[in-house]
Amino acid sequence: MDTIASLFSFITTPVSWVIVQFHKVYGAIFGADTGWAWGLSIVSLVILIRICLIPLFVKQIKATRAMQTLQPEMKKIQERYKNDKQRQSEEMMKMYKEAGTNPLSSCLPILAQSPFFFALYHVLNSIANGDTIGVINESLLQSAQKAHIFGAPLAAKFTDSASDVAALDASLSSVRIVTAIMIVLMSASQFFTQRQLMTKNVDTSVKTPFMQQQKMLLYVFPVMFAVFGINFPVGVLVYWLTTNVWTMGQQMYVIRNNPTPGSKAQAAYLERLHKHVTNQGKIRGRGQKAIVKAIVAKGRDRNDYERKFINGLSKAGLAAQPDGTVTKGETQTATLTEDGEATTATARRQQPKRQSKSQRQSGTAKAADEPTSLTKSEEPQDAKPAGAAKPKAGSGGGRSKAQSGQRKGGPQRPKSPSKK
Repeated sequence: MDTIASLFSFITTPVSWVIVQFHKVYGAIFGADTGWAWGLSIVSLVILIRICLIPLFVKQIKATRAMQTLQPEMKKIQERYKNDKQRQSEEMMKMYKEAGTNPLSSCLPILAQSPFFFALYHVLNSIANGDTIGVINESLLQSAQKAHIFGAPLAAKFTDSASDVAALDASLSSVRIVTAIMIVLMSASQFFTQRQLMTKNVDTSVKTPFMQQQKMLLYVFPVMFAVFGINFPVGVLVYWLTTNVWTMGQQMYVIRNNPTPGSKAQAAYLERLHKHVTNQGKIRGRGQKAIVKAIVAKGRDRNDYERKFINGLSKAGLAAQPDGTVTKGETQTATLTEDGEATTATARRQQPKRQSKSQRQSGTAKAADEPTSLTKSEEPQDAKPAGAAKPKAGSGGGRSKAQSGQRKGGPQRPKSPSKK
């Protein structure tokens, strides 16, 4: 164990130094030898580490979003090379390389904090064995061995014997009860965190290697924590339980305020955003503006939730702008209700009413009666020929010669012989 601890000395010394600094603060409040002082020192170490890992967490989110956008292409590759697994894997890796992402990017926070986890494990294991490590000297070692968390020593493990636990001034039953509860909480929090990601923030309908990896992590990590947790000291269980709770809360915040496009979380987010915009008439915060801006920029590539959001704004007389803001629609007009109150409604183009058959016939007859050219009554009197004879009564009902087929002022058309 000393050999392993020496290999991790580059990280065990900084970790022990950070714990000692927090212990000085909490020791002045709760007492140097109390479990609160040492336990809160470990919790503070977790918070400090997770704050430093926030950039990696942001990178993890971006990698997850990139994998989501690639899922349609993944599905096409799977269908195209469903009988050739090797070619399918090659095409997948080629696509990952072109997109600049990797499925393993979602594991970055866990991989990054692994050295701190092992360093804390060796620090607490050295305390249990009575060995100094890093900046923890003899006096701090004795103080840490006296610290108990809910009756369990900081350095005790579930697999310790009764004599080992008695040497730390505790009972075996109390140690096993506390460690068992912590192991269950640690596994449950890990399972809930991963399940929350699977059910709310990803599209499980597409069978891709990324989804298979997420499903594997859903069950593998809780089982790993349950199996290996019995060999972890109480202090390490406090560390890992704290980091799981932090991850769960951090993920809930991200899913609620910056969900993955096409997920159930996005549908709930856009519904809340639509309700707020229709009530307030504006977008609040840069995060909301960035999401609306991205939706507007997609154009026809929007998913169903995004189209529903844009259509809902249009029905409310609002329009999303390319810069992420929301303004009143250009076709919005003011109308009055029967009570005289002003309301707004979108102006619509009036369509002509459909006429019945009788209305169309009467309209046609009316148009035929209207003069479209210079009629006979409107002709000047001097335009008539001087020698024109008046038609006799009974000669064709008063029709003129021009109307009876004779040409006016020109050679007459010969009549065809009638058959008797």
